[in-house]
Amino acid sequence: MGLPMARNVIKAGGFSLRAWNRSPERAQPLAQEGATVCGEVAEAARGAALLVTMLSDGDAVHEVAAQALPELADGAIWIQMSTIGIEASDRCAELAAAAGVTLVDAPVLGTRDPAEQAKLVILASGPQDTRDQVMPVFDALGSRTLWVGDAGAGSRVKVVVNGWVVGVVGVLAEVIALAEGLDVDPSLFFEAVKGGPLDLPYAQLKGKAMMEHDFTDVSFRLALARKDGDLLLAAADEIGLQVPVMDAIVARMRKVQAEGQGDEDMAATYSASTPKREGS
Repeated sequence: MGLPMARNVIKAGGFSLRAWNRSPERAQPLAQEGATVCGEVAEAARGAALLVTMLSDGDAVHEVAAQALPELADGAIWIQMSTIGIEASDRCAELAAAAGVTLVDAPVLGTRDPAEQAKLVILASGPQDTRDQVMPVFDALGSRTLWVGDAGAGSRVKVVVNGWVVGVVGVLAEVIALAEGLDVDPSLFFEAVKGGPLDLPYAQLKGKAMMEHDFTDVSFRLALARKDGDLLLAAADEIGLQVPVMDAIVARMRKVQAEGQGDEDMAATYSASTPKREGS
């Protein structure tokens, strides 16, 4: 996600970009496109007016922020765009306040292709007086920006949306497995709902991979989807809400990840639902 996002910032113009990645080789292509690729977090952040973080989980974000925030320019804004859940987002607010940095919490909706096409949906939250400074970045990265409230609200909205994404993929996996178990061509399911209120482009996309039993074209890794699932379960637990369907789907994601498919696309959730044939 971070690489195409950085490329789109460069393409937009008007920015001087320094980039850092925990795997240095992944950032190197940006050097040929106008960015300064840095070997240390502090070097990338030093004197910057805007810091954007896009990392895999809350621990990674907190570790990087601890090194980056003290290096930023006075009055700097930290745009935190990773999906890290509510607790970790609250911790970011504490780190930003301690460093005297303004936090804009802005996780995104979208995977690899929308990131490459600058069609992410950005769930922005933070002080209104930051909008003029951060909107050029959001305009470079996405097709829409929704301002949803004070910093932290973006992460809460993202947890809710992730519940829908996880639910769709998990139930779809079982629908396709059911069709195969009943000797029904799963494509007939998609034909039956085509064009109606039950039709869903995202389900068609993931369903194609499930029907082909091929999860190597990775738009969103199963391991990251499982992480997002864990975040929504933690949020539900915090408010005393029972979500048995989500519990079951995330448990299946854990199972498939434990069996070695964590780096495949999240459509590999299907592997936990494959129908058992007689004698197998």
